[in-house]
Amino acid sequence: MSERRPGATTYLRSALFMAAMLVVTPTFVTLLLCCFWLPLRQRRLFVMPYVNAVMWMVRHILGIRHRVVGAENIPAEPCVILCKHQSAWETFALQQVFRLTSFVYKRELHWLPFFGWGLWLMPFVAIDRGAGKEALNQVASRGMERLADGYSVVIFPEGTRVAPGHKKRFKVGGAWLAKKAGVPAVPVALDSGECWRRQAFLKTPGLVTMSIGPAIDPAGLKPEEINARAEGWIESEMRRISPHRYRHETPPAATVSAA
Repeated sequence: MSERRPGATTYLRSALFMAAMLVVTPTFVTLLLCCFWLPLRQRRLFVMPYVNAVMWMVRHILGIRHRVVGAENIPAEPCVILCKHQSAWETFALQQVFRLTSFVYKRELHWLPFFGWGLWLMPFVAIDRGAGKEALNQVASRGMERLADGYSVVIFPEGTRVAPGHKKRFKVGGAWLAKKAGVPAVPVALDSGECWRRQAFLKTPGLVTMSIGPAIDPAGLKPEEINARAEGWIESEMRRISPHRYRHETPPAATVSAA
């Protein structure tokens, strides 16, 4: 079934949002650069008004609303968040849903004007994705520091944004961190790509669902087992919140009982 073409209102909303972001982001980052001397925790909290402003614009300019399912599964203590990644939407929304988050991201983002500079000043975990096993060590060592400081660490196990209805291999780095730090791993599924596609100017009004699964206790589990459990829950939940994206899949054959 072909998708409905966006109307003029969608183009106008998207243009207004882009214009607002081009004003708001440099302004906040400039203020942040002026406060480089603040301790990391204060810098992290300083950014939250910007995050809240962006989410306000997402709702009131773009018309993208959201709902959170399973908020009761969020642990009281810092955790590793293993999240599906479909768009830039979740990089803002996760900061509102989870308290004090620290993101794992590729170091190359530092080269982005303003946005990348802001990342550099945050208590986040920048890694060299081309470093192989050393990248895994970077996630473990720096991630454990952030967890010890009271931050929950957000990792997108597929490593990049993936279109709705598709998936990539789940990398084990997040599960490795949860095991090494002895903290829960929390799987998160979402369908943000239905409204906000990767590298797309147009954003479509609608409702995004973020679903938070039961925390996975790493005790007695290998990193690969933690990763498999998180992947299994996320991909199963994706089929529940976005069933239209998986209609092409062949359902399991029914078991026929012998007469």
